[in-house]
Amino acid sequence: MSAPTTPHPEGTAGGTTPRRRRRGPRTWLATLPLLVFTGFCFGVPLAAIAFGAVTRTDPATGATSVTGEHLARSLQGPYLGSLTGSVQLSALTALLATLIGVLIAQALVTSRSTALRSAALTASGVLANFGGVPLAFAFIATAGISGVVTRLADLTGLGWDLYSFTGLTVVYLYFLIPLMVLVTVPALDGLRPQWREAARNNGATGWQYWRHVGLPVLAPSLLGGFVLLFGTAFAAHATAAALVGGSVPLVTLKIADALSGNVLTGQENVALALGLDMILIAGLVMAVYLPLQRRSARWLR
Repeated sequence: MSAPTTPHPEGTAGGTTPRRRRRGPRTWLATLPLLVFTGFCFGVPLAAIAFGAVTRTDPATGATSVTGEHLARSLQGPYLGSLTGSVQLSALTALLATLIGVLIAQALVTSRSTALRSAALTASGVLANFGGVPLAFAFIATAGISGVVTRLADLTGLGWDLYSFTGLTVVYLYFLIPLMVLVTVPALDGLRPQWREAARNNGATGWQYWRHVGLPVLAPSLLGGFVLLFGTAFAAHATAAALVGGSVPLVTLKIADALSGNVLTGQENVALALGLDMILIAGLVMAVYLPLQRRSARWLR
């Protein structure tokens, strides 16, 4: 006589994991305030920028017409040069900050001093948010033409110029490197010691471990950090405005000049077109960053 079988719960078969419950309307209702807030704070400005970038108002009649003139002008002449300059500065500073930040983060993770790690992470959290006019003034007072460090080390004789592309790169690294340290330390902590032990037991050297295990696992986090630094440098304005003015072509400075009419009057719509170009570039950056972040989270849980 066969033993009676125990019925499985509904939605399961032979001990398999039950299916995930579908999210009901209450879940979407809980996120509705966030969606409304996001749509109002980001959607309305984006719509206003996009509308101004593709329209033109006749000052005599007040009639508004659709045009692509502003977008075309934003990709020509000095406006295109400012976009190119911002991309070059952001890419260079992000790359240097990624390399230096990873080395510092690795030194902190492998350090046996918890006090050093806590102090370094605290300082990184402060320095990563230190920017704008105060940062520019600090560098002017220390590494400017009459700065303390410039006089003591005779940096002028070595060809140092704070108010140049190179000087602005150094200033950006001041807050980008700490930001990369904050991003990389959790990823390095996620590397399991068992992986290193397994590689060592199989005869792998330290270089082979990092080449075949460590770096492939960390690659999404490192690329995501690079993208984050790129976006941060690309959107920075106050530091460059207070430090170099218009001597270095940057899109944020060009937008400010167009809106204030410092160079030409009536260029507000071109400034909006430049802002739309920045939003499109930032959107592409985020489209790369979010998948990388999700992929690294799966490995480093």
